[in-house]
Amino acid sequence: MAKTIAEINEKIKAGKAVVFNAEDIIEVVREKGVKKAAQEVDVVTTGTFGIMCSSGAYFNTGHTSPRIKFGGGRAYLNDVPAYTGLAAVDLFLGANALPDDDPRNRVHPGEFNYGGGHVIEELAAGKDVRLEATAYGTDCYPRKKLETWINIKDLNQATLFNIRNAYQNYNVAVNTSDKTIYTYMGVLKPKLGNANYSSAGQISPLFNDPYYKCIGIGTRIFLGGGTGFVVWQGTQFNPNVPRTEKGIPKEGAGTLAVIGDLKQMSPKWLVGTSVLGYGCSLTVGIGVPIPILDEEILQYTIVTDADIVAPVIDYADAFPHLKPDTLGEVSYAELKSGKIKIKGKDVPTASRSSYPKALEIANILKGWIETGKFLLTEPVEKLPGVESGVSIKALKERPIEDQT
Repeated sequence: MAKTIAEINEKIKAGKAVVFNAEDIIEVVREKGVKKAAQEVDVVTTGTFGIMCSSGAYFNTGHTSPRIKFGGGRAYLNDVPAYTGLAAVDLFLGANALPDDDPRNRVHPGEFNYGGGHVIEELAAGKDVRLEATAYGTDCYPRKKLETWINIKDLNQATLFNIRNAYQNYNVAVNTSDKTIYTYMGVLKPKLGNANYSSAGQISPLFNDPYYKCIGIGTRIFLGGGTGFVVWQGTQFNPNVPRTEKGIPKEGAGTLAVIGDLKQMSPKWLVGTSVLGYGCSLTVGIGVPIPILDEEILQYTIVTDADIVAPVIDYADAFPHLKPDTLGEVSYAELKSGKIKIKGKDVPTASRSSYPKALEIANILKGWIETGKFLLTEPVEKLPGVESGVSIKALKERPIEDQT
């Protein structure tokens, strides 16, 4: 018999909801079977904790006396440039932003010790951050320079807004060249010296809802230690990829755009991250509840690492040159075993995301639901499905001189 989110929320309010994390539900269903478990279980909680570029935050600092207009000028937070082209005292800070004097990769590999993600972490931690701004001055906003300290508790708004998080599957990165290379997937040793991957696998949100039947626009989530919402499909969202018989994408597919109040969040779950030879980013914790409305949805949540496969991609050639070539597929169970076989060679593996932290997030969310602190929301609209025709396109380059 099908349930509704409203019925599950009534059970949550009464303290009677039955909740399991996405790891434990696998054994529950093995013991009880899908039919009985679907009747008894109300929510399955998922989690992921990994580096998530395309993250950032926007702020309203409040007006000064005399007033200043950041828009059209320059603004820096702890020497990291923030985007000012919004309004007078609104700023947007991207996780990848770097100080102007960072040497980047001029001395290769660059260390990228501090950037936008680190500033976001420090704000979440309640630390003072130095704001410097210059403006051109107007009759109504006459001030041309500002140097001050800001703290998140004093800002009108501080909002985390990440336009691509929680990737549904991802590449396994290797290096077939003769030299070490430095990528966003970490340091890759020559001649297939290692293989790096990045996913929580069986407890990752979109693996537990592969066709986006429950996760949609308006879904309330755990975000960075506080609560947030799914607000849209993330950039590079692409449901139309090859899938297994169980519907699991065999490569990168769905992504989520998410938003939440940074003032609620914790530096434990928003961590500024330096990637050697690549740049700065932000490691983000996300947890999504899956309401068990029927047997079909429960069946999706019992996905195991053995069920999930990912493509092995050469980051020395195929990835940088946008070639479709792969070196094969491997399961997450194989990846988590510590080694995989590529071209007849045993290659050691390492994860760029944390399964233990992802499981901790799923359990925190489980606790919030069981104690009535977190209610589920009905999505106002579904994410585009496989039938939508959404796909990822490469940039069609057109020489500027050809334009008339």
